[in-house]
Amino acid sequence: MTELNRPRAKYVIGPDGSPLTVADLPPTNTRRWVIRRKAEVVAAVRGGLLSLEEACQRYTLTTEEFLAWQQSIDQHGLAGLRTTRIQHYRN
Repeated sequence: MTELNRPRAKYVIGPDGSPLTVADLPPTNTRRWVIRRKAEVVAAVRGGLLSLEEACQRYTLTTEEFLAWQQSIDQHGLAGLRTTRIQHYRN
């Protein structure tokens, strides 16, 4: 499969409205995924800072897990990323 060479963004606007670069992303060994870190990774992929494949590989995520984060943000905002609220939002 041929991959298109799109120019990579130098920065994107993060979930808090500030510029977000690759250096600002969560560490690759992150194990505790708080709302802010999840939202930063989603913003990085959406803005072209990382591809979906790069994000999943970098953070050892499944595509389904990342897409669930993205869907939670779309449907419920940042509060949808709270693990304690997942069951509430699923109902």
